[in-house]
Amino acid sequence: MISSSYMTARLATSATMIAAIVVLYVAKELLLPLAIAVLLTFALAPIVSFLRKMKLPRLAAVIGAVAFAFAVISIFSLIVAAQVSQVAQDIPKYQSNIVEKIRVLKETGSEDGVISRLGRVFERVNTEINESASSATPANPQLHGEQRPLLVQIFSPQRPIETLRNIIEPLVGPLATTGLVIVIVIFMLLEREELRDRFIRLVGYSDLHRTTQALQDAGSRVGKYLLMQLVVNITYGVPLAAGLWLLGIPNALLWGMLAIVFRFVPYIGPVIAAVIPLFLAVAVAPGWSLLIWTAGLFVLLELLSNNVIEPWLYGSRTGLSPLAIIVAAVFWAWLWGPIGLVLSTPLTVCLVVLGRHVPQFEFLQILLGDEPVLDPHERLYQRLLADDLDEATDNAEQMLEEKYLIEYHSAVSIPALLLGEQDRARGALTKSQLADLAENAREVVANLNEIAAEEEDEDEQDREDDDKDSKTPGKADERKEDEFDVDLPDGSGKSVLCIGGHGELDDVAAVILAQVMSVEGAECEAVGHRDLVAARMRSLPLEGRNSIVIGFLNPDSLKYSRFAVRRLRRLAPHSRIGLVLWTSPGSEKPFDENQLAERLEADFIAFSLADCVVGALSDDKPRDVKPKKQKSIRRSRPATSARRKAETETDA
Repeated sequence: MISSSYMTARLATSATMIAAIVVLYVAKELLLPLAIAVLLTFALAPIVSFLRKMKLPRLAAVIGAVAFAFAVISIFSLIVAAQVSQVAQDIPKYQSNIVEKIRVLKETGSEDGVISRLGRVFERVNTEINESASSATPANPQLHGEQRPLLVQIFSPQRPIETLRNIIEPLVGPLATTGLVIVIVIFMLLEREELRDRFIRLVGYSDLHRTTQALQDAGSRVGKYLLMQLVVNITYGVPLAAGLWLLGIPNALLWGMLAIVFRFVPYIGPVIAAVIPLFLAVAVAPGWSLLIWTAGLFVLLELLSNNVIEPWLYGSRTGLSPLAIIVAAVFWAWLWGPIGLVLSTPLTVCLVVLGRHVPQFEFLQILLGDEPVLDPHERLYQRLLADDLDEATDNAEQMLEEKYLIEYHSAVSIPALLLGEQDRARGALTKSQLADLAENAREVVANLNEIAAEEEDEDEQDREDDDKDSKTPGKADERKEDEFDVDLPDGSGKSVLCIGGHGELDDVAAVILAQVMSVEGAECEAVGHRDLVAARMRSLPLEGRNSIVIGFLNPDSLKYSRFAVRRLRRLAPHSRIGLVLWTSPGSEKPFDENQLAERLEADFIAFSLADCVVGALSDDKPRDVKPKKQKSIRRSRPATSARRKAETETDA
């Protein structure tokens, strides 16, 4: 049952989050400039640090960085405003082209076309709405015919002072906010170390290491994101403006500058930036070729930016999952409007950093972060339980692009089977669930047979190359270095039988072992644990086997192995017989190999996949186990013994 303290902590955290959202929404007029100032501080801090390294005083470095940043922003805003005004004046010039293209579309649709039908539908709907509105209006004879009133608009001349006030008043708010942001940024940069110390004293004085790491993580992620995103956007906006100018799109500079701003909005920003240029491509030229070229320009730049520029410039990711970026954009846009949409990603990065370093907010890291919350073997086990074999196979193939098959099975497949065995041992799996789990695991392993065949071909080619190099002087010691630190023996010409020890999951582990050893060139076959019973053991394919391996996932199942080893020893005296007790990577060995091998009369004992392959493909001979002699027990009767003793004494 869930403890009351746990529930109280969860309720307190939920209440805190709700209260924080309410405060963010109600006090947005105050918090929005502060948030902008904090993010600009993160972005300008590296520039200030660079200027400080150039031996500039702190005040001069801060003032210079802030002045340069806001001068660029001001010039940018003035150019955008002038360009927007020019576009508004030029729009009536394109009316004829727009009307002509609409007429062409109508003619293309024909009388029974889709466009004509849609037009007639809209006309009928409009007629019905107008008739309903006229019937709902009470009859008044004075409002019909020539009695309808005329609309009159009264213009009153304004005084110069009123006109000036009407112009200045809308600018007071933005200018005041800008000035407030500038002042806050300057003081935050000047007092950056002092503010950091105060924050540490307020929040994390008891854990200086964790709080300092959180501040450094947040500053690094947000600062790098803002600066790198700005660089990426500039490398996108400048070629866009040049391309639109070459194509003949009016005000190309404006659309390139707006693209730089809109690309701060995740996912939908580039779409917004492309809408008006595409509309102008329709309005400016009489044909459709300009629209096609403009759309092609946007697509080309998006491909280059997403696949070349961003991977090259980004030294680290933001740490957010794609879904979290979309949800954060919707949330901050609802909370703070368009500015919140632009600030959504850096603000959410700060929340993820908070969840990473503060245990009470760990759920933010789980919900919003891009790091896997399950280990690969846990993910595989969950996919097997959920019958999601396609996802399990895709994850395996993705990992096998960088790992060998034996590495994947050692780190993922066997630990996943160990989780299943633990659930079976504690009764969490029913018989049907256990059978489905084993069947799903067997199918996923079968899906990797093609990769196993490819690795086998590569190993054969490597062995041929090694043979050629060994005949060439100076190349005998040159070998391909791989990431797997175990030197696996060549299994060519050898035959191995893999047997599941005591359960259905042991049978799957035997199939995995056979697949791995087949990659090394050995002829392998896997059979199930039901073939180990005395009545069926003689039907096992034991002829010509170099090794026979029995595998167990549960240490308690080893008690069944001694009888099986003895029977197999009599049936296949020339085969090495080994036992493998599967363990997770990095775990300690539960038994001593030599003592356990001596006690169970096995030729070798292994605890990992690599050690099992080495033992099974070894050239060592099987141990010579001499059958123990049965001691005869003689029962003598007490009377007979006494009589013999008396006779002996008499003879003496």
